[in-house]
Amino acid sequence: MTIQGAVEPPFAQVREAFGEVLTDQSGAGASFAVWHAGEWVVDLWGGHADAGHRRPWQSDTLVMPYSVTKPFAALCVLTLVDRGLVELDAPMQSYWPELRADATVRDVLSHRAGLVVLDEDVSEEAFYDWGLMCSLLASQEPIWPPGTAQGESAFLYGHPLGQVVRAVDGRSLGRFLREEICGPHDLDFHIGLGDAELARVADLTGFGEDFRASQQSPTDLYSRAVANPPGGLDPRVVNSEPWRRAEIPAVNGHGTAKAVAGFYAALAHGDLVGPSVLAELKHGAGVEPELVMGGEREWGLGVALDPDGYGMGGLGGSFGWWSDPGQYALAFLTSHIGTHERGERLENVVREVLGLSPL
Repeated sequence: MTIQGAVEPPFAQVREAFGEVLTDQSGAGASFAVWHAGEWVVDLWGGHADAGHRRPWQSDTLVMPYSVTKPFAALCVLTLVDRGLVELDAPMQSYWPELRADATVRDVLSHRAGLVVLDEDVSEEAFYDWGLMCSLLASQEPIWPPGTAQGESAFLYGHPLGQVVRAVDGRSLGRFLREEICGPHDLDFHIGLGDAELARVADLTGFGEDFRASQQSPTDLYSRAVANPPGGLDPRVVNSEPWRRAEIPAVNGHGTAKAVAGFYAALAHGDLVGPSVLAELKHGAGVEPELVMGGEREWGLGVALDPDGYGMGGLGGSFGWWSDPGQYALAFLTSHIGTHERGERLENVVREVLGLSPL
């Protein structure tokens, strides 16, 4: 398996581990990037961008990492908070009067708003109709009283945030992300692709029996959340042009590992928002039951928190992270839907080089 890119000498063993990951993926592609001590110490990519193995993965190949998108969507609103244009503890109805749920902006950002499912059955087309999806969410009764519990809003997280951005700024969330965050900071990550980006996208693969077995739903809420609208776990849908062009800010960002790691490096070093907003992003309510994904988790504003740092993983194995003890940002983005074991394996090699304990 041909591996492209570069690693700094102390991290040479990361290249070997990355090659093993690509081999395990049977030719499907991936990228892995690590920023540490002011420089890129790992920037690797390899494999193929299509199921037929006709398109080699390039340095600028984009791939959809599912929920790795959520912190990018959150930062659009947090940028407006940083500019004094949005208040975290203001009612969402201040920005979206039609919304039934009595939630705050903070509730939405931290997955505490209760807007995790739609009661009304809709078709796949709802994903491509911003007005329809927001109309459904506006009238939706929250699953729990906002602020009293938490559960990841799997496919619906980005629409309330987009409504705040539209109300305050006038632009769509995808356009705001491009013009105010990713463009100025040279981050190759997009929500809502144009013609130029469409030509660079890798197809998602691996939606086979192993994937279906892994989707034995942890909770009833999760089953409902990913089934309506239908299609979010269907390769026919998520590899389609309409899906890639749409703005579905909970899940359909497309980017490179270097862009995702660069996002966390810039965030941690105060290049995206100021220290007070960054402190809010990193502040959680403690570890609590996760009512959608099952188990327990602590949420910050748009990111998951743990003792090591903050970041976000996506369905299928992609993730991006900032480590406070290691002072590194990294990301693993893959086109082959699978577990997070691959990325964890790579991160543990990085941590071994840095003298940190494994995850």
